[in-house]
Amino acid sequence: MTLVHSFEPIVGRDPRIVILGSMPGVISLQAVQYYANPRNVFWTIIAELFGIDMDCSYASRVRQISRLPLILWDTLKACHRQGSLDSKILRQQIEANDVAGLIEQHSSLRVIAFNGAASAKYFDQLEKHRLSANHRLALIKLPSTSPANATMNFEQKLAAWRKLLDYL
Repeated sequence: MTLVHSFEPIVGRDPRIVILGSMPGVISLQAVQYYANPRNVFWTIIAELFGIDMDCSYASRVRQISRLPLILWDTLKACHRQGSLDSKILRQQIEANDVAGLIEQHSSLRVIAFNGAASAKYFDQLEKHRLSANHRLALIKLPSTSPANATMNFEQKLAAWRKLLDYL
């Protein structure tokens, strides 16, 4: 099993929404980019919802995100995993990112949105208990944008992700 580490968060302006993945896949880790797999529809969905330009460099997409009320991060900081599938994460050897600490730094936050069930599961297990009682954040599980989630087509995923707009 390979030890993998997530990236630093991308923090937007006066963030209201935190989007948490589980752990970047192999293609993303190799590229050192969130959602680098061209078959992952994350960036396409974000472009539809928030009007970012998709036909640009990753650095430009990051700059665009940094002007939006969003934070992109992952629930897990490190884990042992073979390949890219969340189902291959060794549950005994995981470390969470300090999501609760990030939330404490941004009082403007209104929702934590999970990109897939694994992100939500690991958050529930490792971080949820650390949230301050003062924070009344909505927690919403969204369908994974990963190509491994073949149970929904793009339009269905986009429709579910539109819930984010309610928190702006």
